Amino acid sequence: MAWGVLFGLITDLAAIAVLAYVIYFRRYRRRDLLLAYVAVNIGVFTVVVLLLAQRADIAIGFGLFAVLSIIRLRSSELTQEEVGYYFVALALGLVNGIAGEIPWLSLTLTGVLLAVMYGADHPDLAAGVRRQIVTLDVVHADPDMLRADLEHRLGGRLLRHTVVETDYVRDVMVVDVRYTLAASRAPWAARLPKRKAGAR
Repeated sequence: MAWGVLFGLITDLAAIAVLAYVIYFRRYRRRDLLLAYVAVNIGVFTVVVLLLAQRADIAIGFGLFAVLSIIRLRSSELTQEEVGYYFVALALGLVNGIAGEIPWLSLTLTGVLLAVMYGADHPDLAAGVRRQIVTLDVVHADPDMLRADLEHRLGGRLLRHTVVETDYVRDVMVVDVRYTLAASRAPWAARLPKRKAGAR
């Protein structure tokens, strides 16, 4: 049992170091989540080892992890990428917490999780694609005019856009935009109103 715990601990520390420091932090540079991923991972690992040592019902531990993850995810705004890293950090703790039972399976699953996160979130996978919430101080009734306005202001080609809010009192539109960094070829650009727009 002691050897299995030591093996799992070494594997888990190496895995979370690769996930948090090598993959996540070098891409996003967010120190607070770096600490959160490490803390969640080692916390989950510790609880799993304790449950196994005491022969407790593992379902109780999973229930606790679910509650803790919900509380953490609701406590601050996270991007979908950061949510993905959060759950992989949690999964690594679970996998390596039971590493003493099946060491080869633990190493295999750890490698798969790290490889998937490295590849799926690689910057070259969707290079040039951007997402932005744009607030326009003009309301476009014509969808073509809206598309042209967004392409003109963002200097790119729209892939998808969704109107989040339309306020006729303040004359404001909020649009969720996905676009590529390319020169706009919109034929309606010359007819656009000369008004400013804020983006966040």
